[in-house]
Amino acid sequence: MRAFALACALAAALVAAAAHAGGIVVVPAGAFWMGRDGGPPGEAPSHRVHVPAFRIERHKVTNAEFAAFLNAQGLGPPDRERRFDHDDADARIHLTGGPDMAPSPPTPGAPRHSRDAPRQPGRWVADSGYEHHPAVEVSWFGARDYCAWRGRRLPTEAEWEKAARGDDRRLYPWGAAPPSPERAVYGRPYNATDRGDGRPPGASPYGVEDMVGNLREWTATILKPYPYRADDGREAFTGAAATHVVVRGASHDDPADTLGVTIRRSYDRRGAAAGHHHVGFRCAASENSGEVAPGGR
Repeated sequence: MRAFALACALAAALVAAAAHAGGIVVVPAGAFWMGRDGGPPGEAPSHRVHVPAFRIERHKVTNAEFAAFLNAQGLGPPDRERRFDHDDADARIHLTGGPDMAPSPPTPGAPRHSRDAPRQPGRWVADSGYEHHPAVEVSWFGARDYCAWRGRRLPTEAEWEKAARGDDRRLYPWGAAPPSPERAVYGRPYNATDRGDGRPPGASPYGVEDMVGNLREWTATILKPYPYRADDGREAFTGAAATHVVVRGASHDDPADTLGVTIRRSYDRRGAAAGHHHVGFRCAASENSGEVAPGGR
């Protein structure tokens, strides 16, 4: 009996290790409690939502990771929404180097896709000391394009909340205990972000870290009232002017009472087309495949 128990424990450990390999956490299919009663009207009612299995990154995308994307894909075509507010004073990624570092021009007559952004001379580099902080000033379109570049997509609002709280109606990813600096980055001055991988006690039931605090996060979902239904047109936001995109989580300069996993915020199209000092993102994918962002590139 003891040998059987040890074998079961070893098997569980191997499954957990596989689920967390490569910075990706596997969230199994099933229903969970979404929203809550007794809070703001937009978070009610508490209701059951079934979510297919999916994968989600354990940490938010960092400045260094997004800089690599900019070096590969650029800021975006001039007639499209920019991916990154590089000229904002709050940006933590900047262009360095000179014309000698510019990539070679495209071959004459070669097909050019809309996602092929014009390249700038030099190289995009994360500011010293901020390489491993979550990326700021990335627009929703930049977040979508980065995830597609990785063969992934932005998480839906339901996926984000399930990854953050599991299935026991907890208010915080770590449980019922109030926020503390050991669990989350909050209540700080403007622009005082931190690394997102240094607070394991704040992880969700699935091991996803930094889900409340540090930066809020873009999702792929249009803001609509609850109950949540994935087939009612809210999946997925594509940047249409008449819709708002949901932002989840909390920021480094938000107070402790805004760190609940059910809190919903949103931006209109203009807000989605801009970067913000308090909004970042992480990528997700369906469990059965790598998947680009809903709405295309």
